[in-house]
Amino acid sequence: MSIPRSRFRKILHIDLDAFFCAVEELLDPKLRGEAFAVGGSPEGRGVVTSCSYPARQHGVRSAMPMKQALKVFPQLRVVHGHYSEYSQASKKVMALLSDLTPRIEQISIDEAFLDVTDLPQTALDIAREIQNKVFSTLGLPCSIGIASNKLMAKIATNIGKSTHRGLTPPMVILEVPPGKEAEFLRPLPVGEMWGIGPKTAMRFEELGLHTIGDIADMPVPTLVKHFGKFGYELAERARGVDDREVSDGGEMKSVSNEVTFALDIKDEKILLEEIQHLATKIGIRLRKHGLSGFTIRIKIRWPDFTTHTRQLTLPQPTNSDVVICKAARQLFHGIWQKGLPVRLIGVGVSQLSNPFQQLSLFDHSYEKERNLLRAVDELHQRFGDKVIHRGAAAKSYRNWKE
Repeated sequence: MSIPRSRFRKILHIDLDAFFCAVEELLDPKLRGEAFAVGGSPEGRGVVTSCSYPARQHGVRSAMPMKQALKVFPQLRVVHGHYSEYSQASKKVMALLSDLTPRIEQISIDEAFLDVTDLPQTALDIAREIQNKVFSTLGLPCSIGIASNKLMAKIATNIGKSTHRGLTPPMVILEVPPGKEAEFLRPLPVGEMWGIGPKTAMRFEELGLHTIGDIADMPVPTLVKHFGKFGYELAERARGVDDREVSDGGEMKSVSNEVTFALDIKDEKILLEEIQHLATKIGIRLRKHGLSGFTIRIKIRWPDFTTHTRQLTLPQPTNSDVVICKAARQLFHGIWQKGLPVRLIGVGVSQLSNPFQQLSLFDHSYEKERNLLRAVDELHQRFGDKVIHRGAAAKSYRNWKE
């Protein structure tokens, strides 16, 4: 028996095409049609943050070390980003989307979900209107996935963009018809499922599971045997089932902690232990409020009060101390040089949303980590913040500013 279309939600996933590059082209129209990349210096540990579509034709990819990108294509033009401009452009896009519906969930600086179920137009007509308006008003290209839930809308966008091979932004719109979710997913490689990383994809390969359809065909008890209780969620997602609501993540927009040292610190071990301590505190607060975050940020202040901040956006949100700490330490090493004294260090998580479990962490070690975090959180709740300490060596040097 067919289900009336009115019972399906209309969810859009909007993804700005090569967003940083698109903004740079607005700032400098001469960049249009050029092979260029936004990112850090090739002399250091700079990476490609975003690259133009002509650059992609020469093998340049986001997250590639800039030094490697220049080896792949020596004529590549390197542009150091105007991050405040990106932030302003993002705010304008989200404001434009908010005028259409209040049911919007921003998941990164260049992505958002919209629930347009209550609007009378078809989802396809709404998507076309959004795409045209964002481009005509702000000069920014975007691609849009349409589906009955967030998981499928996100995958639709990814698949739509992956088929693009041109020199210009894809600006694709791809719709997964309601009721066709499992059929759409069946032939796709397992890596196309939102959240599956290389390690989990490798585990699927070892089990002889090459497509999402292979996962859907596997008995649920077998999935649970190999992936623990997350096997149940795997079974649902392989069939395109996702009941999560489009949510703005509540009033809390970010969680951060920082410490000002009584004496300037240049001991790397102490600084890394402090980052771990801050990440732990943030993880506890996020889990307490039932939130996860996409963007990890670190702040460093030198003795002369010069302050540097750096951030990275994860593929999926997290509230894990380990993930937050690892990302923060990576950012720290991108700023700090051995022997430099530090006056203040801070860690923050923003772009908050409801938790979305990363399937790349669906293994027994992650399940143990999750149970450990739950136990630690209970101890903190019962006995206070100081019942368990990590990085104790740094404590005598700091004065808290939270």
